[in-house]
Order: sequence, then C-alpha cells, then structure tokens
Amino acid sequence: MQKTSLTALARHQLDIALQSSSGRSAETVYGGHERILRQTMIALRAGAALSEHANPGEATVYVFSGRVLLTAGVSECTGSAGDLLTMPEGRHALQAVEDSVVVLTVAKLGQQSGGPTS
Repeated sequence: MQKTSLTALARHQLDIALQSSSGRSAETVYGGHERILRQTMIALRAGAALSEHANPGEATVYVFSGRVLLTAGVSECTGSAGDLLTMPEGRHALQAVEDSVVVLTVAKLGQQSGGPTS
C-alpha cells in the first residue's frame, strides 16, 4: 500500500512548470508503461499545451486546479477544478487557460495483466 499527497505533488509540479521553458511538468503517480493503468499528474503554465495526439487507450482528465481547454477537431470543452473530462477516441489537444494541474488516467487498450503466458 502506498499513500501520495496529490496536493503536495500538484504544488511541486506547478512550481516546476512555471520555471520550465516548455511551461509543463509531469510525474507518474501510479503505474507506468509496463502496466495497463497509468495515472500522471501534469502541470501546465497558462498558455502551455499538450499538442494534438492520439489516445493510447481509454483516458480521463481530472482537473485538479486551474482551467483547461480540451479540443478534438472542431469540438472543444473547458474544464475547471473538480471537473472530470472524458478524452475522445480520436486526436485531441489540451491547453491551459490558466495555470493548471490535471491528473491524466489512461487504461491502455490491447494489454493483459502481467503473468505467465501459456
């Protein structure tokens, strides 16, 4: 069992993002590339963005603080602190309208749990 303070991590990641030339910072909170489920805290300085990309699987974005804009083609959705955004299956982008921290949760498609195969 492991306990993580998301509040402390959000503060730390936002500090890094505010000082970064890219305006972004991220840290995996749970899982990783070798697991089906991965949760990543991403901090974005106002105006910074995650450019258009495709989902590796089913995904949601929980807006921990700030305000973000999710775009997919001509569709867009604004999320504020406390909102949970379901990521579209197609290509999409995420931009920080103001200094923001989000928790991205991804369940990768096409993977099975670890263990021996027969």
